[in-house]
Amino acid sequence: MLLAAAGLPTAVLAQQATPLFASEAPIQITIRGPINSIARSSERSTAAQPATMLLAGTDESYAIQLSPRGISRRRKEVCQFPPLRVDLTAPPAATSLFAGQRRLKLVTHCRSSQGFQQHTMLEYLSYRLFNLVTPMSFRARLATVNYLEPDGRIVTTRTGFFIEDIDDVAGRNGSSRARVGDRIASAQLDPKQAARVALFQYMIGNLDWSMRAGPQGAGCCHNSRLLTRAGSAFMPVPYDFDHSGLVDAPYATPPEIFRINSVRTRVYQGYCRHNDAALAAAVEFRSLRPAIEGEVARLPGLDDRTRRKAQAYLAGFFAEVATDQTLQSRVLKKCMG
Repeated sequence: MLLAAAGLPTAVLAQQATPLFASEAPIQITIRGPINSIARSSERSTAAQPATMLLAGTDESYAIQLSPRGISRRRKEVCQFPPLRVDLTAPPAATSLFAGQRRLKLVTHCRSSQGFQQHTMLEYLSYRLFNLVTPMSFRARLATVNYLEPDGRIVTTRTGFFIEDIDDVAGRNGSSRARVGDRIASAQLDPKQAARVALFQYMIGNLDWSMRAGPQGAGCCHNSRLLTRAGSAFMPVPYDFDHSGLVDAPYATPPEIFRINSVRTRVYQGYCRHNDAALAAAVEFRSLRPAIEGEVARLPGLDDRTRRKAQAYLAGFFAEVATDQTLQSRVLKKCMG
């Protein structure tokens, strides 16, 4: 009933990925604009400012509107440098790397220390790992960003990454964005996708999300988007993994409702009605273990200590889901009703 009310199309054909997200190769860009002003005022204002973005190694230059975004990472006690929204003021040429892009999220370095660059890389890794689990996921593109003031003064050069737009995720998967209110019932979720999401979030130790509810007035869902196909249930697509145990950012604290002391402590948030689907999803995760571990081993920019820590954390997950018996006893028995 809710699907019909959403006014969904009867069929959506799958599309190819846009050029920016068709490759994993890191890119280098320069953003020239009032960078320091945007960073200083980000906590009190999300106003957009005119800027320019240039792609290294090409003659591609784009007029953009640059603005701070996000909630917690705009607060000064969390980040000195906010996440950014990049709005292209004119459609890029069809031959451009940014063809098809209009509005992009750019995850930034938060703070200037090398340690925070490690956290950025681990959040990027989280997106890459979920890409291995399912194409129903946000793609990300790593970028070295040179930030310049309008007069050309260098502010900083740091690694960040762009996140694919949800409509492009939908297009790749022959689906469309679901239009719902602040909350849906767990029975309205696609069991396979919901189970994959729940196990993935458990794997990376993330508790800062929901696949069926969002803040009042903000729509569903918290750090997730819902997609659907004609006549299908809702398929959650998660994002924002900086509060996960895998990333282990210094500012990350577990929600009080869980009564745990560290984001490194895993808590399963899957629904009991999806336990059969979770058993099937665990088979997928086990088969993906070599690919997941390979992704961690190959990721550029991680120092040895961070890489070993990430590998050990993921190994703990695979020990818990090693068999159906361990999955049932250590994970699924704690499912939500």
